[in-house]
Amino acid sequence: MLAGVDEVVRYTFRLRPGATAEAALLADWGWCRWLWNEAVHQCRTGRRPTFGKLSKLLTEARARSSWLRDGSQVAQQQTLRTYALALQHSFRVKGRGRPRVKRLKDALPSLEYTTRGFSIRERRLRLPGGVSIPVVWSRELPSDPTSVRVYQDCLGHWYASFVVRRDTAPAPDVEGAIGVDWGVTTTATTTDPAYDLPYLGHRKRCAAELAKLQRRMARRRRVKGAPPSSGYLRAKRQAAKVAKKAARQNIHDARVWAKKVVDDHATIAVEDFKPKFLARSRMARKAADAAIGAAKRELVDRGLRAGRRVVLVPPAFTTMTCSQCGTRAKDRLGLGVRVFRCDTCGYTAGRDRNAARTILATAERGRAGADDVRHAITSFREVGEVRSEPEIPRLPAVGKR
Repeated sequence: MLAGVDEVVRYTFRLRPGATAEAALLADWGWCRWLWNEAVHQCRTGRRPTFGKLSKLLTEARARSSWLRDGSQVAQQQTLRTYALALQHSFRVKGRGRPRVKRLKDALPSLEYTTRGFSIRERRLRLPGGVSIPVVWSRELPSDPTSVRVYQDCLGHWYASFVVRRDTAPAPDVEGAIGVDWGVTTTATTTDPAYDLPYLGHRKRCAAELAKLQRRMARRRRVKGAPPSSGYLRAKRQAAKVAKKAARQNIHDARVWAKKVVDDHATIAVEDFKPKFLARSRMARKAADAAIGAAKRELVDRGLRAGRRVVLVPPAFTTMTCSQCGTRAKDRLGLGVRVFRCDTCGYTAGRDRNAARTILATAERGRAGADDVRHAITSFREVGEVRSEPEIPRLPAVGKR
């Protein structure tokens, strides 16, 4: 048995703010959004503001502007801290864009408070300005929260996400390894068919209803510059509700599947697949319905929490390489070719099944001391510790001399 670990997690609860409390939250969000946009402007003028510089600018701005002093200073400081962290992350990670301006019509409200800015009394969330909001306590908090994020989703529902510490249940000692290859026809193909994640098509089932609501939105859309009608807003909300239901179903299925995989395997080799490019292809709709990113995130997060060995393997040449002898095919396999055949050893298997076994073989080479495996922590910053990422060389072409 592994010893229990004290970890930092988020507990999210639904909020039921009244009209007065909601107006106060939206007012605070307006001030914080203005500060965020001002910080973006500072970066566009050639400066690289740090949190310390932004804090000084905030102090000067609150001294000059009485309307800015009406907002919560804690929420405003946390907004600038979030911006500074996002800016630093954009410089460290290749391909990560700079923080953008938050527009009023498409940016959802999000406010963060530390212990100086909120409290929980009489099972209600107390915020600066005398704001008191009832909380739907679906479960008890394991410890006193250190911070809270209050945000609104696309349906207009408010939530509070508390940061707390809890003791994790010890994970059982298990043996065995599994390789995971991502796809569209089957969302996750593993080395063991019993752990495959099939394509469930939640968005496909509600596509007709969603299209009907989107046509209704198009009919009720007013000319550019005119305020939207109540009928348009009602249709928009109904469409968002249908889309969010499908997204929640995908997340639920991914969590159930990830728990099953993590509970039964000590080593999990995952294809480091980036589904972003599929959004520009003819498979964009089905790829979005498969929700590969959500399944991958759940699997890696649960594996690391349970203390499993999680390895991300680059997807290059995994489909072309024979998992039996390691020989790489000379030509790429088209998407229509669903069976892999090795010309060297005669091994035949499903295309995705062979790729999953190749991914597992690449990860298992690290046990023998090969410095060719990079751990998944570096790709998921919220997990915590950052480790080095040695580059993974290709499998040797056995049989070719």
